Amino acid sequence: MSAVVATRLASRIDAVIDAALRESRLVGAVVMVVRRGEPVYRRAAGWADRESGRPMRQDTLFRIASLSKPIVSTAAMALVAQGGLALGDAVERWLPYFTPLNPDGSAARITVRHLMTHTAGLSYRFLEADAHGPYARAGICDGMERSDLTLEQNLRRLAGVPLWYEPGAAWGYSLATDVLGAVIEAAAAMPLADAVRMLVTEPAAMHDTGLTAREPRRLCVPYVNDGPVPRRLGVRETFTHDPAATGICFEPARATDAAQYPSGGAGMVGTAGDFLRFLEILRAGGAPVLPAGVVDEMGRHQIGTLHPTGAPGHGFGLASAVLRDPRTAGSPESPGTWSWGGAYGHAWSMDRAAGISLVALTNTTYEGMSGRFVAALRDAVYA
Repeated sequence: MSAVVATRLASRIDAVIDAALRESRLVGAVVMVVRRGEPVYRRAAGWADRESGRPMRQDTLFRIASLSKPIVSTAAMALVAQGGLALGDAVERWLPYFTPLNPDGSAARITVRHLMTHTAGLSYRFLEADAHGPYARAGICDGMERSDLTLEQNLRRLAGVPLWYEPGAAWGYSLATDVLGAVIEAAAAMPLADAVRMLVTEPAAMHDTGLTAREPRRLCVPYVNDGPVPRRLGVRETFTHDPAATGICFEPARATDAAQYPSGGAGMVGTAGDFLRFLEILRAGGAPVLPAGVVDEMGRHQIGTLHPTGAPGHGFGLASAVLRDPRTAGSPESPGTWSWGGAYGHAWSMDRAAGISLVALTNTTYEGMSGRFVAALRDAVYA
């Protein structure tokens, strides 16, 4: 990329970030972009802790929430590549206690592939319409709040609630990656934190990424868009941007509590640089984490005529949404682009055809995940 083009790119991205900060839609952000292996943009802006005046830094730690999902899914695929796990394996083979029933009461067969594509018939408690839904009544934890439960205890509760639909019949965002984490523990014969470190973060040199913050002082403070200016998120607070759902119970202190069970779907901490390195490894073919053919399979649309809720023009692979129809999606990205977000205010994409990886970690929910900032940033990168 020429110096002139790089300067124009930086100017466009700066304008998007500066507008979000000036208009009080974001408190702080770290944005990084790589194009065909070349870092073309890196910036930390705003506040990691507004009240104490601590600025955002490029090595600031974030509660990355659902950015945990592609990392844990990659750990599962590393086991598949090694022959220790198969996508067609019944979950019951690895977790004999996990035997939820279909809605009609018949026995269900959930596979590892169902878990990875969110077609297992499961859901999240935060997606229930009110506080009296079956997951709430069962006391199921979503992995965002603190709990006295172990992973197995939480999954036993989950298995005690009938599935929302027969596996493979629909797509539904869910606790499936938490179940996948337990499958990984069984298949690898070690705790999830150790398996993720051995299979993904250590070979990828993601030294700041794990299931617990080892340096809590580097964590940014989480904020929520609630009024003209984002406010600091409470100690334990439920907040939603969907009036049809009860909302996520956020408990930021979970990230520093090593006693919490490992949530494969929401429980990790990391930096923008680590996650960008992870995306670049996958974009470039997977080494040293995965063989190239396995990465290709992860990015292939897996769910037939189904599609992720609220994502027109997208399908779903084995780790994230996959762009199928840019026109329908209103996106300048290439077909096959991977993308997803995180509830604490994060967004990312990885366009293998154009050679672009984009990571935007903010400390402001939900603007940094699904607000105007996300589309404006994407368009600035592709302009």
